[in-house]
Amino acid sequence: MDNLSSYVPIEKTVVMKGAQIGMSEAGLNFCGYAIHHSPGPALYVMPTVEMAKKVSKTRLDPMIKASPALNERIAPARARDSGNTMFSKEFDGGVLMLTGANSAAGLRSMPIRYLVLDEVDGYPLNVDGEGDPVNLAEARSATFIQRKIFKLSTPTHRDTSRIAKDFVLGGQRYYNVPCDECGTLQPIVWSQIKWPKGAPEQAVFVCAHCGHEHAEHRKEDLLSEEKGACWIPTKEPIRPRLRSYHISALYSPWMTWGECVLKFLEAKNDPALLQTFVNIVLGEPWEDKSGEVIDPDSLYAQREDYPLAPAQAVLLTAGIDVQNDRLELEVVGWGRGEESWNIDYQVLPGDPSSLDIWDQLDEYLQKRWPHPGFKDGIKIAAACIDTGGSHTQDVYNYVRPREGKRIWGIKGQAGSRPVWPRRPSKNNKGQINLYIVGVDSAKDTITRRFKKSGPDASGAGAMHFHKSLDREYFEQLTAEKKVIKYFKGHQRIEWHKSELIVMTMQKLIEKELPLFLPSLSQDQILVI
Repeated sequence: MDNLSSYVPIEKTVVMKGAQIGMSEAGLNFCGYAIHHSPGPALYVMPTVEMAKKVSKTRLDPMIKASPALNERIAPARARDSGNTMFSKEFDGGVLMLTGANSAAGLRSMPIRYLVLDEVDGYPLNVDGEGDPVNLAEARSATFIQRKIFKLSTPTHRDTSRIAKDFVLGGQRYYNVPCDECGTLQPIVWSQIKWPKGAPEQAVFVCAHCGHEHAEHRKEDLLSEEKGACWIPTKEPIRPRLRSYHISALYSPWMTWGECVLKFLEAKNDPALLQTFVNIVLGEPWEDKSGEVIDPDSLYAQREDYPLAPAQAVLLTAGIDVQNDRLELEVVGWGRGEESWNIDYQVLPGDPSSLDIWDQLDEYLQKRWPHPGFKDGIKIAAACIDTGGSHTQDVYNYVRPREGKRIWGIKGQAGSRPVWPRRPSKNNKGQINLYIVGVDSAKDTITRRFKKSGPDASGAGAMHFHKSLDREYFEQLTAEKKVIKYFKGHQRIEWHKSELIVMTMQKLIEKELPLFLPSLSQDQILVI
């Protein structure tokens, strides 16, 4: 808070944070300080006008009522011409305005000396065609020599995060606490949170230097400045009048280390949930590790000569992609731990608006596959069909009478979301059970699993490709890459679409089927 006072020559204070840290309260306290000690025009910006309204009603107004000093300077809202409205609080020497980053009018309303930019990673990239809302707001303060800007946010993706880019411009300060045993100052970091297997509630903070374990009840004392805790910069600032800080939820008095561990355990196997954990709990930008280029030749070289349906593959699923002149299908066999085998890849030429091609698909899905464990072979247990593209209604017409046979329509949606939804949507013209799937999360996981393929690969997540697959299959399979796109003024990370990746994505989606069909197990085959 010292940085925000009038006697410290720091212009910008940047905080990259986790959840439940109380940093938004610090922003309101800054506004209260300005009203009481150094009056001047101030602006508080939330991502949307509606969020600004909520802050005003549930947090700012109660703060004003609870503070005698602020009560003296801001008249009650019920008084006529009090100057106290939902979005404007007048006082001698200035006014505090509240607005949303989605309102250009609110951002350019007046010159300001004090500026709070709360949750900047949630701001649109462009507001009402007038440009970046952060730049618009900061431009309002350009005429004040002693301006103060307080910018805070939980981060999002490293490539698009505003707060992460500002954080590296300053000294990148971390809050260090002294070890109870050796006294060494160090930040509380995730790598030093340890817990017994099966007992996350017993999580402790372990000193990186002497190994001393600090239980949860020691947190309050560890954080005390009187006991020696302090902010320590880790870099030379690029902009000397900007100070940047990082603090995670591991410091939160309202979230225990055990609760943080539980959130991690719930998220660790789902890329979308894991990103939320990294952003919200650790207060760090998400860095996609799966964006590296996968060499198609390396996967091609890992092809294997195995029986059409290996003994370990006890569940078959099919993924179908619909193109204007064909259907492309892939059958995948599943074993324990989501180990998978490519069973077949086929192209059915034909017009999807014609019934003939769907009759061919019916015949294909009824096929029995030779299997050493089953005298009569096994059939495909379930199939997913992509409803996107120009033949959506044709897919709906095919799926609707076959949902009871576990033939389901899916629709991919980009962004941070789980691979498979909790429940299907019927908000579609076909009135089918449409599953909105997280394609980016699925593709992220599959791309990581490419590294665990070939004859020597086995166990959870291993992928096996049959020798019958040609080089073109692998070239299309690895053709995808992530790019930054713009949607309604926001940046977001998306995959470029290729045809085969849609079906490969469904490998991950389809492994979720046992969650919805309890009778399906790794030891039992159900046929359509």
